[in-house]
Amino acid sequence: MLRRRRQLHTQVQKLLDAFLFGLSFFLAHWFRTWPGLDPEHKIADFSSYAPYLLMVVPLAPAILELQGFYQRAHMGARRQTLWQLSRAAAWMALLVVAALFLRKEEGARGVVALFIPLVIFLVWIKEEIIRHSAMSIGGEAGRRRVIFVGADADARQLEQTLGTGALGGVQLVARLDLNRDPIGRLVDLLHEHSANAVIVSPRNTLFGTIEEAIHACELEGVEVWLFADFFKTRLAQTTVDELAGHPMLVFATGPRASWHSVAKGVLDFVGALVLVALTSWLMVLAAIAVRLSSPGPVMFRQRRAGLNGRPFGMLKFRSMVSNAEQLKQELAALNEMTGPVFKVTNDPRVTRVGRILRKWSLDELPQLFNVLRGEMSLVGPRPLPLDEVARFDDPAHRRRLSVKPGLTCLWQISGRNDVRDFTEWVRLDLEYIDNWSIWLDVEILLRTVPAVFSGAGAK
Repeated sequence: MLRRRRQLHTQVQKLLDAFLFGLSFFLAHWFRTWPGLDPEHKIADFSSYAPYLLMVVPLAPAILELQGFYQRAHMGARRQTLWQLSRAAAWMALLVVAALFLRKEEGARGVVALFIPLVIFLVWIKEEIIRHSAMSIGGEAGRRRVIFVGADADARQLEQTLGTGALGGVQLVARLDLNRDPIGRLVDLLHEHSANAVIVSPRNTLFGTIEEAIHACELEGVEVWLFADFFKTRLAQTTVDELAGHPMLVFATGPRASWHSVAKGVLDFVGALVLVALTSWLMVLAAIAVRLSSPGPVMFRQRRAGLNGRPFGMLKFRSMVSNAEQLKQELAALNEMTGPVFKVTNDPRVTRVGRILRKWSLDELPQLFNVLRGEMSLVGPRPLPLDEVARFDDPAHRRRLSVKPGLTCLWQISGRNDVRDFTEWVRLDLEYIDNWSIWLDVEILLRTVPAVFSGAGAK
Protein backbone atom coordinates (compact mmCIF):
# COMPACT_ATOMS: atom_id res chain seq x y z
CA MET A 1 0.00 0.00 0.00
CA LEU A 2 1.43 3.40 -0.99
CA ARG A 3 2.18 5.77 1.88
CA ARG A 4 -0.47 8.32 0.89
CA ARG A 5 -3.11 5.56 0.85
CA ARG A 6 -1.84 4.21 4.15
CA GLN A 7 -1.96 7.70 5.66
CA LEU A 8 -5.53 8.20 4.43
CA HIS A 9 -6.47 4.77 5.80
CA THR A 10 -4.92 5.69 9.17
CA GLN A 11 -6.75 9.03 9.32
CA VAL A 12 -10.08 7.32 8.67
CA GLN A 13 -9.20 4.75 11.35
CA LYS A 14 -8.47 7.49 13.85
CA LEU A 15 -11.78 9.22 13.18
CA LEU A 16 -13.66 5.93 13.61
CA ASP A 17 -11.79 5.11 16.81
CA ALA A 18 -12.46 8.56 18.27
CA PHE A 19 -16.16 8.12 17.49
CA LEU A 20 -16.24 4.62 19.01
CA PHE A 21 -14.50 5.78 22.20
CA GLY A 22 -17.09 8.53 22.54
CA LEU A 23 -19.94 6.14 21.76
CA SER A 24 -18.61 3.67 24.34
CA PHE A 25 -18.59 6.36 27.01
CA PHE A 26 -22.17 7.32 26.13
CA LEU A 27 -23.32 3.69 26.19
CA ALA A 28 -21.49 3.08 29.48
CA HIS A 29 -23.46 5.91 31.07
CA TRP A 30 -26.68 4.70 29.48
CA PHE A 31 -26.26 1.15 30.82
CA ARG A 32 -25.20 2.45 34.24
CA THR A 33 -28.42 4.47 34.56
CA TRP A 34 -30.67 1.42 34.04
CA PRO A 35 -33.04 1.03 36.99
CA GLY A 36 -31.49 -2.32 37.87
CA LEU A 37 -28.00 -0.81 38.15
CA ASP A 38 -29.02 2.59 39.54
CA PRO A 39 -32.22 2.09 41.58
CA GLU A 40 -31.66 5.27 43.63
CA HIS A 41 -30.93 7.40 40.55
CA LYS A 42 -27.54 8.58 41.84
CA ILE A 43 -26.07 8.94 38.37
CA ALA A 44 -26.62 12.38 36.88
CA ASP A 45 -27.95 12.93 33.36
CA PHE A 46 -25.49 12.53 30.52
CA SER A 47 -25.42 16.28 30.00
CA SER A 48 -23.30 16.47 33.15
CA TYR A 49 -20.74 14.17 31.53
CA ALA A 50 -20.25 16.15 28.33
CA PRO A 51 -16.88 17.53 29.55
CA TYR A 52 -15.54 13.97 29.71
CA LEU A 53 -16.45 13.45 26.06
CA LEU A 54 -14.36 16.51 25.21
CA MET A 55 -11.45 14.65 26.76
CA VAL A 56 -12.18 11.10 25.57
CA VAL A 57 -12.84 11.79 21.87
CA PRO A 58 -9.73 13.84 20.95
CA LEU A 59 -7.37 11.85 23.17
CA ALA A 60 -8.44 8.42 21.89
CA PRO A 61 -6.37 8.43 18.66
CA ALA A 62 -3.34 9.87 20.49
CA ILE A 63 -3.42 7.14 23.15
CA LEU A 64 -3.85 4.41 20.54
CA GLU A 65 -0.95 5.95 18.58
CA LEU A 66 1.27 5.75 21.65
CA GLN A 67 0.46 2.05 21.97
CA GLY A 68 1.57 1.44 18.37
CA PHE A 69 -1.99 0.63 17.33
CA TYR A 70 -1.67 2.32 13.94
CA GLN A 71 1.77 0.91 13.17
CA ARG A 72 0.60 -2.72 13.17
CA ALA A 73 0.79 -4.92 10.12
CA HIS A 74 -2.30 -4.69 7.92
CA MET A 75 -3.32 -8.23 8.85
CA GLY A 76 -1.42 -8.45 12.15
CA ALA A 77 -1.97 -10.93 14.96
CA ARG A 78 -5.26 -10.53 16.80
CA ARG A 79 -3.51 -10.97 20.14
CA GLN A 80 -1.35 -7.92 19.48
CA THR A 81 -4.41 -5.90 18.49
CA LEU A 82 -6.27 -6.90 21.65
CA TRP A 83 -3.30 -6.16 23.90
CA GLN A 84 -2.70 -2.68 22.44
CA LEU A 85 -6.41 -1.88 22.53
CA SER A 86 -6.71 -3.01 26.15
CA ARG A 87 -3.79 -0.87 27.24
CA ALA A 88 -5.24 2.16 25.45
CA ALA A 89 -8.64 1.61 27.10
CA ALA A 90 -6.97 1.28 30.51
CA TRP A 91 -5.00 4.52 30.05
CA MET A 92 -8.11 6.38 28.95
CA ALA A 93 -10.00 5.00 31.94
CA LEU A 94 -7.26 6.24 34.28
CA LEU A 95 -7.51 9.73 32.79
CA VAL A 96 -11.30 9.71 33.20
CA VAL A 97 -10.97 8.49 36.81
CA ALA A 98 -8.53 11.31 37.52
CA ALA A 99 -11.02 13.81 36.08
CA LEU A 100 -13.86 12.24 38.10
CA PHE A 101 -11.76 12.50 41.24
CA LEU A 102 -11.12 16.19 40.66
CA ARG A 103 -14.86 16.75 40.12
CA LYS A 104 -15.77 14.43 43.04
CA GLU A 105 -18.19 12.37 40.92
CA GLU A 106 -18.04 9.21 43.03
CA GLY A 107 -21.13 7.52 41.63
CA ALA A 108 -19.83 7.72 38.09
CA ARG A 109 -16.99 5.27 38.67
CA GLY A 110 -19.33 2.53 37.50
CA VAL A 111 -19.50 4.32 34.16
CA VAL A 112 -15.74 3.85 33.81
CA ALA A 113 -16.02 0.18 34.78
CA LEU A 114 -18.47 -0.35 31.91
CA PHE A 115 -16.54 1.91 29.53
CA ILE A 116 -13.45 -0.34 29.37
CA PRO A 117 -15.13 -3.54 28.10
CA LEU A 118 -17.47 -1.58 25.83
CA VAL A 119 -14.69 0.31 24.04
CA ILE A 120 -12.62 -2.85 23.67
CA PHE A 121 -15.62 -4.69 22.24
CA LEU A 122 -16.68 -1.96 19.78
CA VAL A 123 -13.19 -1.21 18.45
CA TRP A 124 -12.46 -4.95 18.22
CA ILE A 125 -15.64 -5.44 16.15
CA LYS A 126 -14.54 -2.58 13.90
CA GLU A 127 -11.13 -4.22 13.44
CA GLU A 128 -12.72 -7.57 12.61
CA ILE A 129 -15.01 -5.95 10.03
CA ILE A 130 -11.99 -4.31 8.40
CA ARG A 131 -10.07 -7.59 8.48
CA HIS A 132 -12.99 -9.50 6.94
CA SER A 133 -13.46 -6.84 4.25
CA ALA A 134 -9.77 -6.94 3.38
CA MET A 135 -9.86 -10.71 3.06
CA SER A 136 -13.08 -10.74 1.05
CA ILE A 137 -11.83 -8.22 -1.51
CA GLY A 138 -8.30 -9.53 -1.40
CA GLY A 139 -8.90 -11.67 -4.45
CA GLU A 140 -7.80 -10.74 -7.90
CA ALA A 141 -10.83 -8.54 -8.57
CA GLY A 142 -10.18 -6.31 -5.57
CA ARG A 143 -6.44 -5.81 -5.95
CA ARG A 144 -4.57 -3.13 -7.90
CA ARG A 145 -3.05 -4.68 -11.02
CA VAL A 146 0.47 -3.41 -11.60
CA ILE A 147 3.11 -3.92 -14.29
CA PHE A 148 6.75 -3.92 -13.25
CA VAL A 149 9.28 -2.18 -15.50
CA GLY A 150 12.91 -2.95 -14.68
CA ALA A 151 15.59 -5.60 -14.46
CA ASP A 152 14.64 -9.24 -13.86
CA ALA A 153 16.47 -9.33 -10.51
CA ASP A 154 14.45 -6.35 -9.22
CA ALA A 155 11.23 -7.95 -10.48
CA ARG A 156 11.98 -11.20 -8.62
CA GLN A 157 12.67 -9.24 -5.44
CA LEU A 158 9.35 -7.43 -5.76
CA GLU A 159 7.53 -10.73 -6.35
CA GLN A 160 9.05 -12.10 -3.14
CA THR A 161 7.87 -9.03 -1.24
CA LEU A 162 4.37 -9.42 -2.66
CA GLY A 163 4.45 -13.07 -1.68
CA THR A 164 4.98 -12.14 1.98
CA GLY A 165 1.85 -9.99 1.94
CA ALA A 166 3.87 -6.87 2.85
CA LEU A 167 2.23 -4.96 -0.02
CA GLY A 168 -1.41 -5.80 0.49
CA GLY A 169 -3.85 -5.00 -2.31
CA VAL A 170 -1.20 -5.17 -5.08
CA GLN A 171 -1.03 -7.84 -7.78
CA LEU A 172 1.89 -8.06 -10.20
CA VAL A 173 0.35 -8.98 -13.55
CA ALA A 174 3.29 -8.51 -15.95
CA ARG A 175 6.86 -7.34 -16.17
CA LEU A 176 9.23 -6.11 -18.85
CA ASP A 177 12.74 -4.75 -19.22
CA LEU A 178 12.98 -1.55 -21.26
CA ASN A 179 16.57 -2.43 -22.13
CA ARG A 180 15.13 -5.33 -24.19
CA ASP A 181 11.48 -4.49 -24.83
CA PRO A 182 10.15 -1.46 -26.77
CA ILE A 183 7.76 1.11 -25.30
CA GLY A 184 5.05 -0.29 -27.55
CA ARG A 185 5.19 -3.54 -25.60
CA LEU A 186 4.40 -1.64 -22.40
CA VAL A 187 1.33 -0.11 -24.04
CA ASP A 188 0.19 -3.55 -25.20
CA LEU A 189 0.52 -4.90 -21.64
CA LEU A 190 -1.47 -1.97 -20.27
CA HIS A 191 -4.34 -2.86 -22.62
CA GLU A 192 -4.02 -6.62 -22.14
CA HIS A 193 -4.11 -6.58 -18.34
CA SER A 194 -6.15 -3.40 -17.76
CA ALA A 195 -3.36 -2.34 -15.42
CA ASN A 196 -4.02 0.26 -12.72
CA ALA A 197 -0.39 1.27 -12.24
CA VAL A 198 3.16 0.75 -13.50
CA ILE A 199 6.08 0.30 -11.09
CA VAL A 200 9.36 1.54 -12.57
CA SER A 201 12.78 0.61 -11.19
CA PRO A 202 15.19 3.06 -12.86
CA ARG A 203 18.39 1.21 -12.08
CA ASN A 204 20.32 0.13 -15.20
CA THR A 205 17.84 2.01 -17.43
CA LEU A 206 18.46 5.27 -19.24
CA PHE A 207 16.41 8.17 -17.88
CA GLY A 208 15.33 9.08 -21.41
CA THR A 209 13.75 5.64 -21.84
CA ILE A 210 12.02 5.94 -18.46
CA GLU A 211 10.65 9.33 -19.51
CA GLU A 212 9.13 7.72 -22.62
CA ALA A 213 7.48 5.06 -20.45
CA ILE A 214 6.03 7.74 -18.17
CA HIS A 215 4.67 9.67 -21.17
CA ALA A 216 3.03 6.50 -22.49
CA CYS A 217 1.33 5.93 -19.13
CA GLU A 218 0.23 9.57 -19.02
CA LEU A 219 -1.61 9.11 -22.31
CA GLU A 220 -3.27 5.95 -20.95
CA GLY A 221 -4.24 7.62 -17.66
CA VAL A 222 -2.28 5.01 -15.69
CA GLU A 223 -0.33 5.87 -12.51
CA VAL A 224 3.46 5.43 -12.47
CA TRP A 225 5.25 4.51 -9.24
CA LEU A 226 8.96 5.26 -9.57
CA PHE A 227 11.27 3.48 -7.14
CA ALA A 228 13.56 5.99 -5.42
CA ASP A 229 16.14 3.45 -4.28
CA PHE A 230 18.36 3.66 -7.36
CA PHE A 231 21.07 5.16 -5.12
CA LYS A 232 22.20 2.74 -2.43
CA THR A 233 22.47 4.82 0.75
CA ARG A 234 23.95 3.44 3.94
CA LEU A 235 22.31 5.72 6.51
CA ALA A 236 20.13 8.29 4.79
CA GLN A 237 16.39 7.83 4.57
CA THR A 238 14.64 8.90 1.37
CA THR A 239 11.63 11.21 1.36
CA VAL A 240 9.77 13.14 -1.34
CA ASP A 241 9.37 16.91 -1.14
CA GLU A 242 8.83 19.85 -3.47
CA LEU A 243 10.88 22.96 -4.23
CA ALA A 244 9.42 25.75 -6.38
CA GLY A 245 7.06 23.27 -8.03
CA HIS A 246 9.80 20.71 -8.71
CA PRO A 247 9.48 17.28 -7.03
CA MET A 248 12.59 16.51 -5.01
CA LEU A 249 14.03 13.29 -3.58
CA VAL A 250 15.54 14.07 -0.17
CA PHE A 251 18.23 11.85 1.35
CA ALA A 252 18.57 12.70 5.04
CA THR A 253 20.36 11.06 7.96
CA GLY A 254 19.16 13.47 10.65
CA PRO A 255 15.69 13.76 12.21
CA ARG A 256 13.03 14.71 9.67
CA ALA A 257 10.50 17.51 10.01
CA SER A 258 7.45 16.25 11.90
CA TRP A 259 5.25 17.18 14.82
CA HIS A 260 8.07 15.89 17.04
CA SER A 261 10.43 18.55 15.64
CA VAL A 262 7.78 21.25 16.15
CA ALA A 263 7.28 20.03 19.71
CA LYS A 264 11.06 20.11 20.24
CA GLY A 265 11.17 23.77 19.17
CA VAL A 266 8.36 24.61 21.59
CA LEU A 267 10.02 22.61 24.38
CA ASP A 268 13.32 24.39 23.78
CA PHE A 269 11.86 27.89 23.85
CA VAL A 270 9.39 27.42 26.71
CA GLY A 271 11.81 25.25 28.72
CA ALA A 272 14.66 27.74 28.34
CA LEU A 273 12.38 30.65 29.24
CA VAL A 274 11.15 28.88 32.39
CA LEU A 275 14.67 27.85 33.39
CA VAL A 276 15.96 31.41 32.92
CA ALA A 277 13.18 32.67 35.21
CA LEU A 278 13.84 29.97 37.83
CA THR A 279 17.62 30.28 37.82
CA SER A 280 18.02 34.04 37.34
CA TRP A 281 18.96 34.47 41.02
CA LEU A 282 21.55 31.71 40.68
CA MET A 283 23.03 33.39 37.61
CA VAL A 284 23.27 36.70 39.47
CA LEU A 285 25.09 35.01 42.38
CA ALA A 286 27.38 33.14 39.99
CA ALA A 287 28.22 36.35 38.13
CA ILE A 288 29.08 38.14 41.39
CA ALA A 289 31.21 35.19 42.55
CA VAL A 290 33.14 35.08 39.26
CA ARG A 291 33.72 38.86 39.34
CA LEU A 292 35.01 38.84 42.94
CA SER A 293 37.09 35.65 42.74
CA SER A 294 39.51 36.46 39.89
CA PRO A 295 40.32 39.22 37.44
CA GLY A 296 38.74 39.05 34.03
CA PRO A 297 35.28 39.08 32.41
CA VAL A 298 32.31 37.36 34.00
CA MET A 299 31.25 35.68 30.77
CA PHE A 300 33.36 33.38 28.62
CA ARG A 301 32.48 33.52 24.93
CA GLN A 302 33.88 30.98 22.53
CA ARG A 303 33.18 30.18 18.89
CA ARG A 304 31.65 26.71 18.73
CA ALA A 305 30.34 24.56 15.87
CA GLY A 306 26.55 24.68 15.63
CA LEU A 307 24.10 23.07 13.23
CA ASN A 308 26.06 21.58 10.29
CA GLY A 309 29.19 23.23 11.68
CA ARG A 310 27.97 26.84 11.49
CA PRO A 311 29.95 28.89 14.06
CA PHE A 312 28.15 30.66 16.90
CA GLY A 313 29.24 32.36 20.11
CA MET A 314 28.57 30.00 23.02
CA LEU A 315 28.14 31.61 26.45
CA LYS A 316 29.44 30.32 29.77
CA PHE A 317 30.32 31.78 33.14
CA ARG A 318 34.09 32.06 33.19
CA SER A 319 35.42 29.18 35.31
CA MET A 320 39.11 29.51 34.36
CA VAL A 321 41.75 32.17 34.53
CA SER A 322 41.41 34.84 31.86
CA ASN A 323 44.40 33.55 29.83
CA ALA A 324 43.22 29.92 29.82
CA GLU A 325 43.28 29.62 26.03
CA GLN A 326 46.93 30.65 25.89
CA LEU A 327 47.85 28.10 28.60
CA LYS A 328 46.04 25.26 26.81
CA GLN A 329 49.06 24.42 24.62
CA GLU A 330 51.24 23.96 27.71
CA LEU A 331 48.81 21.34 29.08
CA ALA A 332 48.40 19.38 25.84
CA ALA A 333 50.48 16.49 27.21
CA LEU A 334 47.99 16.05 30.09
CA ASN A 335 44.98 15.55 27.82
CA GLU A 336 42.95 12.53 29.03
CA MET A 337 40.65 12.27 26.02
CA THR A 338 41.42 10.38 22.84
CA GLY A 339 40.78 12.18 19.58
CA PRO A 340 40.61 15.93 18.96
CA VAL A 341 38.93 17.03 22.23
CA PHE A 342 40.75 18.32 25.32
CA LYS A 343 39.84 17.29 28.89
CA VAL A 344 42.04 17.35 32.01
CA THR A 345 41.18 16.29 35.56
CA ASN A 346 42.02 19.02 38.09
CA ASP A 347 42.83 21.46 35.32
CA PRO A 348 45.16 24.08 36.93
CA ARG A 349 43.50 26.81 34.88
CA VAL A 350 40.20 26.39 36.76
CA THR A 351 39.59 28.88 39.57
CA ARG A 352 38.21 27.95 43.01
CA VAL A 353 34.82 29.40 42.17
CA GLY A 354 35.04 27.78 38.75
CA ARG A 355 35.36 24.32 40.33
CA ILE A 356 32.13 24.88 42.21
CA LEU A 357 30.38 26.16 39.11
CA ARG A 358 31.59 23.18 37.07
CA LYS A 359 30.69 20.62 39.75
CA TRP A 360 27.03 21.66 39.62
CA SER A 361 27.07 22.71 35.92
CA LEU A 362 26.19 26.28 36.90
CA ASP A 363 28.74 27.60 34.40
CA GLU A 364 26.48 26.27 31.61
CA LEU A 365 23.40 28.30 32.62
CA PRO A 366 24.07 31.23 30.21
CA GLN A 367 23.67 28.77 27.34
CA LEU A 368 19.93 29.03 28.00
CA PHE A 369 20.20 32.34 26.11
CA ASN A 370 21.84 30.46 23.22
CA VAL A 371 18.76 28.21 23.25
CA LEU A 372 16.41 31.22 23.20
CA ARG A 373 18.36 32.62 20.24
CA GLY A 374 17.88 29.36 18.35
CA GLU A 375 21.60 28.50 18.27
CA MET A 376 21.28 25.55 20.64
CA SER A 377 18.69 23.10 21.93
CA LEU A 378 18.04 21.85 25.43
CA VAL A 379 19.02 18.35 24.27
CA GLY A 380 21.62 17.60 21.62
CA PRO A 381 25.31 16.80 21.15
CA ARG A 382 27.55 19.17 23.08
CA PRO A 383 29.02 21.93 20.88
CA LEU A 384 32.76 21.64 20.31
CA PRO A 385 35.27 24.42 19.63
CA LEU A 386 35.93 25.06 15.95
CA ASP A 387 39.56 23.94 16.16
CA GLU A 388 38.56 20.57 17.64
CA VAL A 389 35.96 20.02 14.91
CA ALA A 390 38.61 20.82 12.30
CA ARG A 391 40.77 17.99 13.72
CA PHE A 392 38.12 15.26 13.29
CA ASP A 393 40.05 12.29 11.85
CA ASP A 394 36.90 10.42 10.80
CA PRO A 395 34.50 12.19 8.40
CA ALA A 396 31.61 10.20 9.92
CA HIS A 397 32.10 12.13 13.17
CA ARG A 398 30.73 15.24 11.47
CA ARG A 399 27.27 13.66 11.43
CA ARG A 400 26.96 14.72 15.07
CA LEU A 401 26.69 18.24 13.62
CA SER A 402 23.51 17.34 11.71
CA VAL A 403 21.33 18.54 14.63
CA LYS A 404 21.51 21.59 16.86
CA PRO A 405 23.98 21.25 19.74
CA GLY A 406 22.46 21.01 23.19
CA LEU A 407 22.94 21.58 26.88
CA THR A 408 22.75 17.86 27.60
CA CYS A 409 22.69 14.56 25.74
CA LEU A 410 23.32 10.85 26.25
CA TRP A 411 27.00 11.64 26.94
CA GLN A 412 26.10 13.71 30.02
CA ILE A 413 23.75 11.15 31.55
CA SER A 414 26.17 8.28 30.80
CA GLY A 415 28.77 9.56 33.22
CA ARG A 416 29.44 13.06 31.90
CA ASN A 417 33.19 13.53 31.68
CA ASP A 418 33.91 9.95 32.78
CA VAL A 419 33.68 9.03 29.08
CA ARG A 420 37.27 9.45 27.89
CA ASP A 421 37.13 7.87 24.44
CA PHE A 422 35.98 10.39 21.83
CA THR A 423 34.77 7.55 19.61
CA GLU A 424 32.44 6.42 22.42
CA TRP A 425 31.32 10.02 22.88
CA VAL A 426 30.45 10.24 19.16
CA ARG A 427 28.74 6.85 19.30
CA LEU A 428 26.41 8.11 22.03
CA ASP A 429 25.68 11.28 20.04
CA LEU A 430 24.87 9.32 16.89
CA GLU A 431 22.72 6.91 18.91
CA TYR A 432 20.73 9.94 20.05
CA ILE A 433 20.39 11.27 16.48
CA ASP A 434 19.34 7.91 15.01
CA ASN A 435 16.75 7.24 17.73
CA TRP A 436 15.55 10.78 18.29
CA SER A 437 12.01 11.60 19.36
CA ILE A 438 10.49 14.22 21.62
CA TRP A 439 10.02 11.51 24.25
CA LEU A 440 13.76 10.75 24.19
CA ASP A 441 14.45 14.45 24.81
CA VAL A 442 12.09 14.44 27.78
CA GLU A 443 13.72 11.29 29.17
CA ILE A 444 17.22 12.78 28.83
CA LEU A 445 16.13 16.01 30.52
CA LEU A 446 14.63 14.08 33.43
CA ARG A 447 17.76 11.94 33.79
CA THR A 448 20.01 15.01 33.58
CA VAL A 449 18.61 16.48 36.80
CA PRO A 450 19.95 13.72 39.13
CA ALA A 451 23.18 13.55 37.10
CA VAL A 452 23.78 17.26 37.72
CA PHE A 453 22.81 17.20 41.39
CA SER A 454 25.08 14.22 42.06
CA GLY A 455 28.02 16.10 40.54
CA ALA A 456 29.28 12.77 39.16
CA GLY A 457 31.99 13.01 36.50
CA ALA A 458 32.25 16.82 36.71
CA LYS A 459 35.71 18.29 36.06
